[in-house]
Amino acid sequence: QVQLVESGGGFVQTGGSLRLDCAASGTMTGPTFRLATLAWYRQAPGSQRDWVAIIAPGNTTNFAQSVKGRFAISRNNAKNMVSLQMNSLKPEDTAVYYCNLRTWGTTDDHWGQGTQVTVSS
Repeated sequence: QVQLVESGGGFVQTGGSLRLDCAASGTMTGPTFRLATLAWYRQAPGSQRDWVAIIAPGNTTNFAQSVKGRFAISRNNAKNMVSLQMNSLKPEDTAVYYCNLRTWGTTDDHWGQGTQVTVSS
């Protein structure tokens, strides 16, 4: 079953903003979600899937250099959601964006199906 679902992707002009949300369900909710490390990745056509941002259970965050200062990651444990606020978007940000949940104390990754972000020149 699908337990992570991304939303919020779309088409934007260079310099625009989008907010991506990832909703967890089923066994990925509650304590599992609260204790999980959450991250966003992206994959452009013909490219590797690259890490973008991460947020720890205690809300410590880190970002890829390419998005630092432009993107923000946040989590809402009550809603079992993780979000990625993307500002000052560039064409290079065009990709399918995936949310990732890694359960506490493991290296078990759970992935959403992805949402397309397209930034036009």
